[in-house]
Amino acid sequence: MPVLHADPIVASLRGAFVRGVTRTELLQVAADRIRAAGAPYTSVYLYMLQGEELALEAWSGRETEHVRIPVGKGVCGRAVTTGEDQNVGDVRAAEHYLACNLFTRSELVVLIRRGAVILGQIDVDSDELDPFTADEEAEVKKVADALAVLL
Repeated sequence: MPVLHADPIVASLRGAFVRGVTRTELLQVAADRIRAAGAPYTSVYLYMLQGEELALEAWSGRETEHVRIPVGKGVCGRAVTTGEDQNVGDVRAAEHYLACNLFTRSELVVLIRRGAVILGQIDVDSDELDPFTADEEAEVKKVADALAVLL
């Protein structure tokens, strides 16, 4: 049974959209609600693709110095380059990992895509080793898919 339940988050996003919130506010709702699920969701970052860079537009949890990430760099940039979500169970064993802090042990990156077009991504950091099951990833993907429609 996953820790994260996407349906209430998707409902919150739809409600916010109907109220006419800004794009940044919509992304912030997603970040806050995902992180509110608790462990293993330590920090949540919403990066949007701007040309050849991912730009941090909303986050919940620890601050990060990585506000712009070149496509192809780190786990986030690799997700865009490969067109595939990334589930890194132990970031210390990943050669392409960009460390945000000393506490993060794993990272899940789920692309926000509209058809074949990548709009951005949900980047989740965890202080736990390998916590993101296929069920957890599927729940984050539901949020990403809702954002793809609402953005």
